[in-house]
Amino acid sequence: MTVSVFRDLHHGRTPGDPLVLPGPWDAASARVFADAGFPALATPSAGVAASLGYEDGATPAAEMFAAVARIVRAVPVPVSADIEAGYGLSPKELVRRLLDTGAVGCNLEDSADGVLMDPQRQADRLAEVRGVAGDQLFVNARVDTYVRGVPDGTDPETETIARARLYAAAGADCLYPIAAPPESLPRLAAAIPAPLNVFALPDGPTPRRLGELGAARITFGPGLQRQSMAAVRRIADRLHAL
Repeated sequence: MTVSVFRDLHHGRTPGDPLVLPGPWDAASARVFADAGFPALATPSAGVAASLGYEDGATPAAEMFAAVARIVRAVPVPVSADIEAGYGLSPKELVRRLLDTGAVGCNLEDSADGVLMDPQRQADRLAEVRGVAGDQLFVNARVDTYVRGVPDGTDPETETIARARLYAAAGADCLYPIAAPPESLPRLAAAIPAPLNVFALPDGPTPRRLGELGAARITFGPGLQRQSMAAVRRIADRLHAL
């Protein structure tokens, strides 16, 4: 499937029917999700990190790109890759290494070391990535206002919308205000001129409900990998008790 088809999957969604993208952490989990009929997948950096034995945010770039390439090779559906804040790579090198994996898209965060980046600087970087990649990559720009916090006296929703609009103008295909509260989603979706990616939690609203609130795309972060590991833990406990 081409990047253009992957991009089209994000548009024309009806309320309650968002694009649901499971997050594989290795080739085996990717095959399970593809065999289940999902049209595309989106890797979670934290889930991949855990599968490789690293803490979230500590995976070396070479190992992350290699893991993404293995996932891409394992399935016949397009894969978007979470590449955190870009590992300090130049836009040219970042795009080259992404395309070498076979991924059709990427997530790029607007925080580093737990601190929000200057939004204009991030917008400029996104514009450079878009300029290098052309239409070869679907860029999902993550907005970290709800997970990193905003300065005192700043409204998180207002700051989120301002950043998202900057990133959309810079060429981002999709905006990802991670951990945005469900009650804010209708206002965010109305104010942001691009599809909205929403993070689904196990104990939160269903993907269908998130779609009704304004989400065009649903991802799960490392949640599916952690649920899988919880199942492995239960199996291990039963075996140990034999």
